[in-house]
Amino acid sequence: MSQELPVHNSGNGLGSHPNHQTDIVTHFVDTSPMKDMTSPQQIREIMQLDFSELNYSRFPTITEAIKLIEDSQALCMSAKLRLHKFASNRKDVLEALPKDDRAKDLKDLDLRHDTLPIQRSLGTFWGIESDTLGFRIELKDNPLSRRGILSTISSVYDPLGIVSPVILGRKLILQELCRQNVDWDDHVPDEILHRWERWRNELPLLEDVNIQRCFKPPGFGKVVQTEVHSFSDARQSGIGQVSHLRVVNENKDVHVSFLMSKARVGPIQPMSIPRMELTAAVVSVNVTAMLERELDYTSIQSAYYTDSEVVIAYIHNDARRFHVYVGNRVQHIRDHTSPEQWHHVPGKDNPADEAPRSLTASQVLDNRRWFYGPHFLWKDNVPLLNPVQLIQLPMNDVEVRAKVLTTACLTPLEPIELLVYIRRTSSWYKAKASVAWMRRAIVNLQSAISTRRALYSNEVCPVKATNTSKGDQRTELPLLKVQELVV
Repeated sequence: MSQELPVHNSGNGLGSHPNHQTDIVTHFVDTSPMKDMTSPQQIREIMQLDFSELNYSRFPTITEAIKLIEDSQALCMSAKLRLHKFASNRKDVLEALPKDDRAKDLKDLDLRHDTLPIQRSLGTFWGIESDTLGFRIELKDNPLSRRGILSTISSVYDPLGIVSPVILGRKLILQELCRQNVDWDDHVPDEILHRWERWRNELPLLEDVNIQRCFKPPGFGKVVQTEVHSFSDARQSGIGQVSHLRVVNENKDVHVSFLMSKARVGPIQPMSIPRMELTAAVVSVNVTAMLERELDYTSIQSAYYTDSEVVIAYIHNDARRFHVYVGNRVQHIRDHTSPEQWHHVPGKDNPADEAPRSLTASQVLDNRRWFYGPHFLWKDNVPLLNPVQLIQLPMNDVEVRAKVLTTACLTPLEPIELLVYIRRTSSWYKAKASVAWMRRAIVNLQSAISTRRALYSNEVCPVKATNTSKGDQRTELPLLKVQELVV
């Protein structure tokens, strides 16, 4: 049994920066006289509370839930903080609480006869009685313009991506308006307006879509194995990803539930399908990493699936280099996963195929593969590692960087006098000595010329001026003596 207890603080002045709230809660827990009488689990629950928002906890039994509520209230009351507005999917927990400590819409209910209502929690709608998450659609008369379409699409809040295939289709309409340079308040073209009206008329059907909040059914027992299976797919219109949680109990019973999905429109500039598939794989890796951090399970194992053989070959490649776009994404995937975690799955068994297809609300309602995963996840033995790679990277793949072979051809030069002179020497040592003396003579010659030119320019000695053919005058210096070259 799982309990859901939204808790928030009323009028205690903690609606400030999260870091300030953390400092305040840490201080009162450390200084509370009841700290020694509070269990470590209760202290952890208090430390995780955000007193300006709703907070959730879950417990295996009703007794533990009630006990933690009472102890947490007492601990907070010692610091003049009041925990209230509780809600739970079990009426036994609510009956144990005073009416003033219940959520606003639960205070006046007759818990023995009335049905628990649907509560808005963190932007989503939680059916307390059925313990499901769903949607409430309120259509407004927005103008038939790009601005009005964006307002209608944004009114459907879906942080888990439960109906991401439906939302993606409407984002494609916005992309088409951008491609046609339609301004924010211009009237929508007729061919796009018909598509928009069909989608808007089906939007209320999303109220029939709901998923179980708890990842395991009642009476499932102790979970001994937890796995996250993530699927990705892409097409020219967009990319999609969906993750499912597979749990196994002590009796080897299996249950698969929907975790999260992401769907994004493709770029306006066309991109190759292998690149789109690889981008979808990167999104799948990022979402799975976030789920592993947030899920309150230990020893979570992950497996990844794609119906693109090219992507599998890219990930398993060790010998060939890619262009920058593909190389960066392959490296990101290999930094966070191992090639053995990646599996090729046929398109008919890939639930992520629904995400970039732009489904209607009625199509999502009847899509069991989307919410419960492919049939092979429900079998007893599902391989998590795939050590055998049967897919080879094509030699002519356009994403593989071509090898450039550079050759140089040296043309023999005419021998110069210095080389002729060196060849006449009897040893390498004498040749080096000769070259050294030549270099020394050149340096001395240059120095002597500079010195004599400076002296004669200052009229230290008389010089003779000669006329050239072009009419300019040049200074003729006396000849150098051998003693001036040898220092």
